[in-house]
Amino acid sequence: MPPDSTDTRRRLLDAAFEEFASHGLAGARVDRIAELAKANKRLIYAYYGNKEELFDTVMVRSLVVLADAVPFAADDLPGYAGALFDHMVAHPEMVRLTMWKLLERPNVSAAEVEAYRPKVQAVADSQADGRLDPDADPVDVMILVIGLVAAWFTSSPALRALATGERSDVQRLAEHRAALIRAVAQMADNRTSGDDSVGHRLST
Repeated sequence: MPPDSTDTRRRLLDAAFEEFASHGLAGARVDRIAELAKANKRLIYAYYGNKEELFDTVMVRSLVVLADAVPFAADDLPGYAGALFDHMVAHPEMVRLTMWKLLERPNVSAAEVEAYRPKVQAVADSQADGRLDPDADPVDVMILVIGLVAAWFTSSPALRALATGERSDVQRLAEHRAALIRAVAQMADNRTSGDDSVGHRLST
C-alpha cells in the first residue's frame, strides 16, 4: 500500500505559502520550500508541476482558508469588513502574498474565480431581496469592500503618519477600523438615507 501523501502535501503547501509570502514568485526557492517542509524537492514537481503552478495552488488554498476563517455575510458587509481587517492585521503574510500575486502573477485561474463566485452571488441575492442597495454591480460591491479593507495595508506609511494626535498604534488601528466600518455601511446601504446619493456613488 503506497504511503499517504496528504501530510507531505500539507507541509509542502504550508512551506510554499511562507516562502512565497516572504520572497514572491521570482525570489522563492524550491530548495528552501523542500527544506522547510522536510520533503524531497522532486515531490514538488511531481505534485504541482512547476513553481508557477505551485504558487497558483497556494493562492487558491489561501483564499479557501480565508473564507473559512472569515465567513462572508452579504447582509452584514460592515461586520465582514471589520472581521476581514482583523484577520489581515493578524496575518500580514496573506497581504504580502496577495501583493506578490498582483505584481508577478496577474493571470486569473478558474479556481480563483470560483473562490469569489459565492460571495458575489450572495451580494446579488441580497440585492434582489431588497436587503442591499441594488444599484451597483455585485462584483463592484465586493471590489469596493475588499479595497476599503486593504487600504490600510497598501497606503503610504507617510500618509498614515499624518494622522493628528498622540495615540498608540493599537488606538490608531482601532480608529481606522471604525472608519472602515462606517465607510462600508454608508457605501452598501442607502435604504435609510432618504435619497439615492449612495446608490448614485456606487453606480457611477
